[in-house]
Amino acid sequence: MAVIRCGIILGRAACDRPVEPGAELNLCTTHLLAAYDWMAREVGVTDILPSACIACGSRVGVRYPSGWICARCEWRVGDLPDGATVQPHVDVVYYLRFRDRVKIGTSGNPRQRLTQLKHDELLGLERGGRALEQRRHAEFARYRFDRTEWFSLSPELTAHIESLNPNVDPWDDYALWRSREIALHG
Repeated sequence: MAVIRCGIILGRAACDRPVEPGAELNLCTTHLLAAYDWMAREVGVTDILPSACIACGSRVGVRYPSGWICARCEWRVGDLPDGATVQPHVDVVYYLRFRDRVKIGTSGNPRQRLTQLKHDELLGLERGGRALEQRRHAEFARYRFDRTEWFSLSPELTAHIESLNPNVDPWDDYALWRSREIALHG
């Protein structure tokens, strides 16, 4: 099998390096990487951030020659919120499981609130406040334990929780909502 040589012309002579077998372009590895770096200036390169995004906590970013941005929320790495910026306020309805029961509650600070409640698992978070919580209480009223925010774990309630954002950690949703608040009002 004949060795294919690089097709780049350097001055008046062609590059004499071999092309990797199976390569789709007649470029040696050195020139293929140079072309990749040239294109990466425009489209960026997705990679692990040097440190977690301060806005949303993501570890994945896009690297450009001018710097990094978070791949999730597009916060420019290294930028700090203005000193006068307050922390974003995001109300959520949370779904906690304790044994065979589910608590449907609301909080503007779910991490702190969940530390106060005995539970086995955070099943999901839904963006919304008191009005949404009351709608969920009414929607699942037939499964409610009298005068509490606790409900029997029913197929309907389970289906609703699973529909919130399947296969995503609820805290990832919360970080994204906070990031959007910073982007909109920060």
